[in-house]
Amino acid sequence: MTTNNFSQDEASCPAENILKQLSGKWKPQIFRLALDGPVRFNSLLRQLPGSNKQSVATALKEMEEANILVKTVVQEKPLHIEYTLSERGLAMVAVFKSMEGFLS
Repeated sequence: MTTNNFSQDEASCPAENILKQLSGKWKPQIFRLALDGPVRFNSLLRQLPGSNKQSVATALKEMEEANILVKTVVQEKPLHIEYTLSERGLAMVAVFKSMEGFLS
C-alpha cells in the first residue's frame, strides 16, 4: 500500500476545485439561469421545480462565498436582491464551453 504525502489541498487540481464549488443541490441550475442575466430569489424558486427556500438560499450563499455570484441589493420599490455572475463566474463559462466539445 502506498502512502500519499500530499495534503488534500495540495493534491487537488483547479478543475476539481471548480467542480466542487458548482456541485451540490441546485448550483448547476442556478449557474445556468444566471448566464442569461440577473436572477432573483423567487424567480429561481419558480424555475427550479422541487426546490425549497432553504436549499436555494444555501446554494446562493455558497456560490456567493466562492465568488461565483455577486449579490446586489436593488434600491427600487419594491426593494429586491439580484444575483449575477461575478467576473470569476463569467470566466468559468469559457471552461464549460470548451468542455462541450467532449460531449459531441
